[in-house]
Amino acid sequence: MTMPTPLTGVVPPVCTPLTPEREVDTASLVRLVDHLVSGGVDGLFVLGSSSETAYLTDGQRKVVIDTVAGHVGGQLPVLAGAIDMTTPRVLDQVRAVTAAGADGVVVTAPFYTRTHPAEVARHFRLVAAGSPVPVFAYDLPVSVHSKLTAELVLDLAAEGVLAGLKDSSGDEGNFREAVLGARGRADVPGFSVLTGSETVVDAALGMGADGVVPGLGNVDPEGYVRLYRYCREGEWALARAEQERLCGLFGMVRVGDAGRMGGSSSALGAFKAALFLRGVIACPATAEPQVPLSSGEVERVGKFLAGAGLL
Repeated sequence: MTMPTPLTGVVPPVCTPLTPEREVDTASLVRLVDHLVSGGVDGLFVLGSSSETAYLTDGQRKVVIDTVAGHVGGQLPVLAGAIDMTTPRVLDQVRAVTAAGADGVVVTAPFYTRTHPAEVARHFRLVAAGSPVPVFAYDLPVSVHSKLTAELVLDLAAEGVLAGLKDSSGDEGNFREAVLGARGRADVPGFSVLTGSETVVDAALGMGADGVVPGLGNVDPEGYVRLYRYCREGEWALARAEQERLCGLFGMVRVGDAGRMGGSSSALGAFKAALFLRGVIACPATAEPQVPLSSGEVERVGKFLAGAGLL
C-alpha cells in the first residue's frame, strides 16, 4: 500500500512468538497481528527491538515478514526493520523485506564499526538510494552507540532521504527539536516523528509528535489507541489518566531478577508472558541467549495485567 505522509497513530513493534524449539510460531504471529488490528492500530512494525530481530536468523526474519505482510494484505502499512551492522548488509535486508511486501523500512546507524557523523549520513543516503520504499531512521544509541541528532535527521529529510524518525533515544530535548523542525521547516513536508517511549506518549503528542511505537502496545493495543485519540481530541485529563494506567502496566518489564538476567530478557519476557496469559500466543519463549522468566515472575506479570483490567 502507499505509505501515508506523515505516518501517524499507533504503530506497535510486533513481538515474534516462538515455539519451545525457538522457531517462529506463525500461527501465534497471525493471532497477534489480528489482536493488534482488532485493537485499532494504525500500522505494524516488524523486525525491530521488540521483535527480537537481533536474535533471529535471516531465515526467521523472512518467515516473520512473509507471514505478517501476507496476512495483513494491504489493510495497514507494514514497516520492517532492515537492521544490520553496515550498509551492504542493510541493503541486503532492505531487498529481502521489500520483496516480501514491506511498505517502509526502519534503519539504524551502522554499528560494531566505528563511524563518523559523515559516514552515518552517507549510510542513510546509500540505503535510501537502494530502497524502493520510504526509509525511517531509528535512533537507538543504547544499542548502536551512535546518536542521531535532530539536525542530521532533518537535513536528510530535506534531501528526500528519510521519511520519518522512530526515536528510542530517551533524549527528550533532541526529540522536541526534531518535532519542531518537522513542523517549522518547509523543506521537510510529510516527515513523521514517532516516539518509541511507552510512558511519555501524552507528552510527546502534546509536543506535536505524529505517533507512537510502543512495545507495550502488543499487550494493550486498545489502551494506546485510546490514549492517542484522547490526545488528538484535546481530552488531556482522560489522556493523562490512560497514560498513568499504562505506566502502571509497564511496570511488568521489571519483574525479572536483575541478578540473573538483563533488562531485555525481563522486558521481552514480560511482554510475551502477558500475551501468553491473555491467550494471544501459545508459548512465551524468548530467543537465546535471553534468560526465561521463572514461574513466579510470570505470576507477577499476571498481577500487572489484572491491575490494568486485562485479566
